[in-house]
Amino acid sequence: MRVRAFLALAVVALSLCIAAAVPVRLGLDLRGGTQIVLETRDSPTAEADPAATDRTLEVLRRRVDALGVTEPTIARSGDHRIIVELPGVQDPKQAADVLGRTAQLTFHPVLGQDGSAARTPGPLPERPGERTLPDEEGRPLRLGPSGLTGADVDGAEAGIDQQGLAGWFVGVDFKDAGAGRWAELTGAAACAPAGDPARRVAIVLDDKIISSPQVDPSVRCRSGITGGSTRITGSFSTEEARELALLINGGALPVPVETVEQRTVGPTLGAEAIRASAWAAAIGTALTSLFLIAVYRLMGALAVLALACYGLISYAALAALGATLTLPGLAGFVLAIGMAVDANVLVFERAREEYTGRRHKSLRSALTAGFRNAFSAIADSNITTLIAAGLLFLLASGPVRGFGVTLGIGVLASMISALVITRVLAEAAVARRAVRRRPRLAGTGRVRDRLGRRGPDLMRHRRRWLALSAGALVLAASGIAVRGLDFGVEFTGGRLIEYSTAAPVPADRARDALADAGFPRAVVQTSGDSALTVRTDRLTNAEEAKVSDTISGLAGTAEKVRDELIGPSLGDELRRGAVIALGVALATQLLYLAVRFRWTFGTAAVAAMAHDTLILIGVFAWLGKPVDGVFLAALLTVIGYSVNDSVVVFDRIRERWTRDRRTPFAEVTNTAILQTVPRTLNTGMGAVFILSALALLGGDSLTDFALALLIGIVVGTYSSMFTAAPLAVELHARGHRATAPLAGAPAGERGRDAGPRARQDRAGSAS
Repeated sequence: MRVRAFLALAVVALSLCIAAAVPVRLGLDLRGGTQIVLETRDSPTAEADPAATDRTLEVLRRRVDALGVTEPTIARSGDHRIIVELPGVQDPKQAADVLGRTAQLTFHPVLGQDGSAARTPGPLPERPGERTLPDEEGRPLRLGPSGLTGADVDGAEAGIDQQGLAGWFVGVDFKDAGAGRWAELTGAAACAPAGDPARRVAIVLDDKIISSPQVDPSVRCRSGITGGSTRITGSFSTEEARELALLINGGALPVPVETVEQRTVGPTLGAEAIRASAWAAAIGTALTSLFLIAVYRLMGALAVLALACYGLISYAALAALGATLTLPGLAGFVLAIGMAVDANVLVFERAREEYTGRRHKSLRSALTAGFRNAFSAIADSNITTLIAAGLLFLLASGPVRGFGVTLGIGVLASMISALVITRVLAEAAVARRAVRRRPRLAGTGRVRDRLGRRGPDLMRHRRRWLALSAGALVLAASGIAVRGLDFGVEFTGGRLIEYSTAAPVPADRARDALADAGFPRAVVQTSGDSALTVRTDRLTNAEEAKVSDTISGLAGTAEKVRDELIGPSLGDELRRGAVIALGVALATQLLYLAVRFRWTFGTAAVAAMAHDTLILIGVFAWLGKPVDGVFLAALLTVIGYSVNDSVVVFDRIRERWTRDRRTPFAEVTNTAILQTVPRTLNTGMGAVFILSALALLGGDSLTDFALALLIGIVVGTYSSMFTAAPLAVELHARGHRATAPLAGAPAGERGRDAGPRARQDRAGSAS
């Protein structure tokens, strides 16, 4: 008790410190800005290997700095992709033009007042090909036309003078034609007197002078530096020499880049998303809290306090890990509040059973038994959900991967909340005399068994339930076949632009106007009175501007609040990743359940999971809802929920079957279902409150997300009782029929079950 109390206090205190000191980093969809994913491509002269991608990243970093963006993020993803996040940048055309331009490295002579010597900006105007740029120290230099470019450079490398005279230097090697041009350029500069600025050669990368070395006095006029190589010295430090070599190489080895993904979200959408999710969290949590207190009284109130600690721990974990909280991730964080109720409900229901069944005379011993008996179900259900979260993180990308992070953190935090914090609070409460005298007030006291000692024999008609499930599958599959799936831009590639219009624009009118403007395949959808979404094949920035002008002409004014561009290669990759994630999820869940339970249980649970998955996809097909990255996150969450529900039922079946092997398996299954109904309904209600708030308050993307999960909860609750359990009974019966008759086997284990009379005598019994 004291160890758990100290651990709970330490975790909460640490979480408070982290939450106060480290802010959670918000994704661009919550704070507004542009994200661009660039992919390096091979060129005729260079291979897009990881080293070339690193050099490209450094050049892009300088360009991002030149944009003046606050807190930009640029990082490599894999061997060929670079992710650039630009908070506050609402013009993707400007960002794409700056980032996508091939590195420009040029070498220029420095001009003088008479056109041949160095000169500062004066009365003489700039002539064609001339320009003025600041040197490394900020002094203006008038530069002549470029003498050679980065294409003439073979490579650059930082080195140190072995004799210690020149210190660090940068050696530059030129190609055949470049060697001659370098000799001409340095030969002209060598004609100026030593110390004269005209004796310098300016090296310019992306319109910025990165070095302007002076030609050594030993170089003869008109002869220049020959041999195809040169050294640049200048009291460099180690870092300065390596950076200069890297920059020269970046220009000398230009690697073409292609924009494969581009997302722009207006700050208004981000603020609305945060506000909607905050309201959903507040209302959903309040309703869930009231529900827990109404059902479990004092224990429910303590569970609410533990849930508050859960929220604090989850937030602190996100901040400590440096995770980026995206819109789907925020939805997952809010949803996990409802999922965290499950472990508390499992414990309280088991404690209530122990006390109601008079197996324990004191509340404290009943509560201890409740935690002990519920542990296996809590562990199994949370492990299966963690498997789904891990697959999201490993196999998905972007917002879906962020959802996997928040889901995994939420599951771990919920286990700490239920098994440590709730237990400390509950044991401290039942230790008080006032609570012991009022067991009903505690919430785990004796209550009337609503199902009675005998309940309905659900497994008697198990084949009817399986036929009903099969009919639902046929209906869902027909929706996929008849209506097809409306894959989002993430999976098909293309461009999706969302506008907030000053006046409502009918979808048909906008579609006709875009067709007249040259976009006949544009898909137009409206949402509410002032939201309009256009989805097309891949567009250039010029074509996107034409689409925006067309919409603005119809609506008077149209503000772009979201702009997503996905290349076809990335769309194919995401689609393959989604299929792989689903396949691996099914296989992994089957393997875990087969090891943890029996192969019949594992097969039944995975079949129910596939049943829930197909029905959800079919419903979205019939409704014409988009199947996108957010839907994928919801789908994998439904998989976890479906297995979670089945695991709780199977855990109770295993417990009862271990104690009593003489009772027919169908009867054991029926009793286990009836005993777990309160937990199933109470847990489902906790999640429904949160999801209903999201569906009503959470904007378009959150509405579809919440709708998918609401459908998944209803279908998952049904399938755990009327698909997974009947199928497990059928598989068990077939397995025993294949090996029967067995000498000494109980009558209930020969054939399908013990027969109608035994089933009638035993149906619905509970211990």
